[in-house]
Amino acid sequence: MTRTRGSWTGGTLTARSFLKPHKVARAVFHPAWIPDSLDPSIERLKRFRIIAGAVASLGVYTVLEGGFDVTELLENALTASAVLLFLTPLTVGVMLFVWRHTGTVRQLRVPLLNALKLLLLFVGCVVALVLLVQTTNSSGSMLLIMGVGLTMMWMLVFVAYGAVRVSGNFFGTAAVHRCLPALLATVTSWLMAIPDLVTGDLHGLGLTLGVVFILGAPVTVTAIALLETSRLKRRYGIRLGTHPAGLPPLPGPVPPVPPTGLPHVPPQGNPYGHPHPAPTGGNPYAPGAGGHPYAPGPRPPHPQRNPYGG
Repeated sequence: MTRTRGSWTGGTLTARSFLKPHKVARAVFHPAWIPDSLDPSIERLKRFRIIAGAVASLGVYTVLEGGFDVTELLENALTASAVLLFLTPLTVGVMLFVWRHTGTVRQLRVPLLNALKLLLLFVGCVVALVLLVQTTNSSGSMLLIMGVGLTMMWMLVFVAYGAVRVSGNFFGTAAVHRCLPALLATVTSWLMAIPDLVTGDLHGLGLTLGVVFILGAPVTVTAIALLETSRLKRRYGIRLGTHPAGLPPLPGPVPPVPPTGLPHVPPQGNPYGHPHPAPTGGNPYAPGAGGHPYAPGPRPPHPQRNPYGG
């Protein structure tokens, strides 16, 4: 379904869509105002960055150390949301200070407000899910658990898919500047890893394994983000230190390739075809009009004369 620009969900949600929480998460956490990716290779880099960022935010050491625990997973998600709520506006504010010589904040007011709304919406959904799980577990009522269980599972899938979406677009900050999602992913992944390194909390994995798993994700995110920003700079002239208003115009959409023939070449007929096709039916080599050009046709009657006169 085509997403309508100008609305948040792009007109893609219907009443039946709410039966599939991943579709609702895509419409809500990847709004229609977020610009499309400039290059398929950059989009692939974002997918790798999402995977590495998820490792950095949730921590693979949780699974390795004590098995998969939903409660600890939600606590880590809540901590990551609190970090994002503080870190994202701070990082964007620093970049606005850097861009002050080449543009103004007023020029970016609309995308900045949209990104803030998306950030608050995601953090609010995470908090609501954590409170719902804690309230249900602490009640001890089996009836309440069974009644709220479906809602809790729906919210869990909704928030999980939403986390994947906001990890890729980083709250729609690409609408502000194309390089901001890569920068925010790098800063966030390092901020999530540094406290463990400073406090020496390796979660029982040992020095070598703990350092590898704690530093592996932020180093990977940083490498992918640098490659992403270098391609934006090399291919499209987009620099992180330049105000979006001072960036060169982006290329327009690529025209679709015609379904048949080579691009930009009209369909060609048979260059050796006869302009006047032979009539259908019958023997094409039969004598007469339209038949074989060299076949003898019926001769006209020739008057006979007496060779001896008379």
